[in-house]
Amino acid sequence: MTAAALAGELGIPLFLVRLDTLITKYMGETAAKLRQVFDAMVDIRGVYFFDEFDAIGSQRGMPNDVGEIRRVLNSFLMMIEEDQSNSLIIAATNHPEILDYALFRRFDDVIEYHLPTAEQASSLIRSRLGNFAPKPFSGKTIGEQAVGLSYAEIRRSVDDAIKDAVMHDENRVKGQTLSKALMDRRLLSQKLANQRSSGPCRKNENNNVHT
Repeated sequence: MTAAALAGELGIPLFLVRLDTLITKYMGETAAKLRQVFDAMVDIRGVYFFDEFDAIGSQRGMPNDVGEIRRVLNSFLMMIEEDQSNSLIIAATNHPEILDYALFRRFDDVIEYHLPTAEQASSLIRSRLGNFAPKPFSGKTIGEQAVGLSYAEIRRSVDDAIKDAVMHDENRVKGQTLSKALMDRRLLSQKLANQRSSGPCRKNENNNVHT
């Protein structure tokens, strides 16, 4: 959301760098794809958003360190150091504590977003729903149901509810559908958190944006 807002204010395109398609199992191929991204930054000025950046930016030398990812991180550090483009690079993570320390020296600013309050969550949901908002809209109840979820998780929940309404040829989202979408997202978040606690560290709590 921050990246989209910045792109809109600057009047330049937003590019989402999907790490799931960037990372491959072949040695050297991920770094080569990363080089293509940085080459594009020179050719096309824009906001380049690396989400879930801890996938390649975790500290080198950690117990779960993977050799190829370590090489990718080294390549990223070198490329961002050499970058002379007019593009804006943004990286987001929910686990800043596992990021490699060298990354903090490469970005100009670090912005931390805490989880939204019930009131903030309600405002986000109402804004995201737009004309799909149910009538009546119980902002207080919905906001309380969203407590504990991040802004991104709430946004995805609302989008899921809207998709459900569209698929059922409905003009508005039903309150129970929205509640279920928030609950499903919470369960998914908890499941992923449990997987991360028993395996390689990834993301969950506060959202940090590096620019």
